[in-house]
Amino acid sequence: MKLDEVLEKVGDFGWYQKRLYILLNIPAMTCGAFMMLIIIQLYTPLHRCKIQGLDNDTYAVQGDWHQELINETIPPSTDVINLYDKCHVFGGNKSSLVECKDWVYDQSVFYSTLTSKIHMVCDESLKTSHAQMLFYFGVLVGDFVYGVIADVWGRKISLYIGFVVILGSSVGAIWSASFESYSILQFLAGGSSHAGFVISVVLMVEFVGPSKRVIPGTGFQFAFAAGIIYLAGVSYFLRDWVYIQVAMAVPCAFYMSYWWLMPESPRWFLSKKRVEEAEALMRRVAEVNKTELPSENLFDEEEISGPRNKNVSVLRMFTSKVLLPRVLIMFFNWFVVCMIYYGVVMNVENLGGNYYLNFFLMACAEFPGYTICFLLVDRIGRRLSQCLCMVVGGLACICTLFVILYGDESLSPLLIVLSLIGKIGASAGFALVYIYTAELLPTVVRNAGMGASSCFARIGIMVAPYIAKSGELIGGKYGKAHPLVIFGVMGVVAGLLCLLLPETMNKKLPETMEDSERFGIKKFQIKKAMEIEIQVDESQKILLSKV
Repeated sequence: MKLDEVLEKVGDFGWYQKRLYILLNIPAMTCGAFMMLIIIQLYTPLHRCKIQGLDNDTYAVQGDWHQELINETIPPSTDVINLYDKCHVFGGNKSSLVECKDWVYDQSVFYSTLTSKIHMVCDESLKTSHAQMLFYFGVLVGDFVYGVIADVWGRKISLYIGFVVILGSSVGAIWSASFESYSILQFLAGGSSHAGFVISVVLMVEFVGPSKRVIPGTGFQFAFAAGIIYLAGVSYFLRDWVYIQVAMAVPCAFYMSYWWLMPESPRWFLSKKRVEEAEALMRRVAEVNKTELPSENLFDEEEISGPRNKNVSVLRMFTSKVLLPRVLIMFFNWFVVCMIYYGVVMNVENLGGNYYLNFFLMACAEFPGYTICFLLVDRIGRRLSQCLCMVVGGLACICTLFVILYGDESLSPLLIVLSLIGKIGASAGFALVYIYTAELLPTVVRNAGMGASSCFARIGIMVAPYIAKSGELIGGKYGKAHPLVIFGVMGVVAGLLCLLLPETMNKKLPETMEDSERFGIKKFQIKKAMEIEIQVDESQKILLSKV
C-alpha cells in the first residue's frame, strides 16, 4: 500500500493525530506572537528633546509653568502628528536650532520600549528598521536552513533544535542592553520561531490522510492568530518591553519536553528507506486510534522505492519545464501575501484611534480570513480559493484610494473596514498558500521547497516597510493611499496567476518529482489527443456531428 492508503486505514485524523495537532499548535501560537513582537518592542512613542536642567522633565505637561518652559525651549513641530520638534531645541535667542542628545517620551501607549530605552530616534531612527530587517532576514535564513535540516536529518531533530535556539534567544533578549545584542538575538529568534511553524505544518500534513489535510493546514493559522491576540493582551496589561519579553519566553521552556512527545514523520522515514520504523510508527498510530492493519508488510515496493532518492536537490524544481512556472507563481504568491499581510499591520498607526484596539482588530481579522479559507478550500478547491481571497483583498486595498482622495474624516470607519478586508484576504491567502504549496511539492523536497517559498515571503515583508514609507516621499492625499494601492495591485495579479496552477484538492501527496509533474498533465493529454483525432478526421474528410 501507499502511505496515504495506510493513513486511511489507521484513521485520517484519529486520536493520535489530534493529540499531535494540539501539541504542535503551541509552537504555532508562539510564532504568531514572535512575528509581531518586534513591532511592539520597537514602537516609537511620541517624543521631544529633554529640557536641560529639568531632571523631572516629562513628555506629559505638568502644568502651565511646564508648558511655558517647553514653548521657550522646544520648537513647534512642522508635521501634523507631533506637537513639538523631535530632534532640536532653540539655541541662543531662538535664532538657531541645536540638535539634542536626550529625550523624553510619551507613556500613554507604552511605559517603555527598546526604542525609548536606547534612544533610537532622530539620527538613530533607522536602527529600528535595521533591527526589523535583521529579524525577518533571520526568518528567511532559518526557513531555508531548518528546512534542509528537516529533509536531511528529520523533522523532529530540526524542530527541536529550533526550540532550543528560541528559548535561549528569548531569555537572552530580556537582558539586551544594546542595539547590536538585541538584533543578533532577534535574528536567531526569528529564524527558529518561524521555522518551527513551517515544520509543524509539514509534520502534521504528513500525518493525516488526503481528505483531512485542510484541518491542520488551516487550524495552525488560527493558532498563529491566537498568538497575536495573546501578544496584544500581554502588551496592553504590561506595557513594558522587558516584561513583554518575559511573557514570550516563559512558554518556550515547555518545548524542552517535546523530544519525548513528538514522533518523526512517516513520510520522512520512507524517503530514507527506513521502512521498519515507518511501519512501527503506523502500527502505533493504529493502536492509539483503535483501528487495525494487516499483519503483512504495509508498504509496496513502489512506495518504498519511490521517495527513496535522498540526493534530490531543491534546484531540480527549476530545471523542469512543468514545475518551473508553477514554482515561480507560488513564490510570487508567497512574496505578495506576506507583503500585504504585514504591510497592512505596519499601517495600523495611520488608521487613527486607539493603538491597541486597532492592533487587536487586525489580529481578530485573521479569524474570519481563516474561516473563509476553511469553508472554501474543500468546496471550490485550492486554486480558486487562493485566487478569490487575493483578488478580493487586493481590490479592497485599491478602493482605499477613492476613500482617501474623495472622502473626509467622516469616512474614516470605511477606511478601517477596507483595511480589515485587505487583512482578511491576506490572512486567508496565507493559510491557503501553506496548504497549496505543501500539496504541490513532492516529499523529497517538500521541506526545502516550503523553506524556499517562505524565503520569498520574508523578502516580501522586508520590502513592505519601504513601500509604506513611499507615501511620505510622494506626499499629499495620493501619497497616503499609495502604499495600499501598491499592495492591492500586487494582490490582484498574484490571485489571477493562481488560475494557471493545477488543482490538488483530494489528490494524493506527490512523493517524487515525477509525481508532481503529473499534476494537471492528464487533462492536457486528453485535450491534445482530441485535437489529433479531429485533425485525422478532417484529413479523411469525415463529417463530425455536433453534440
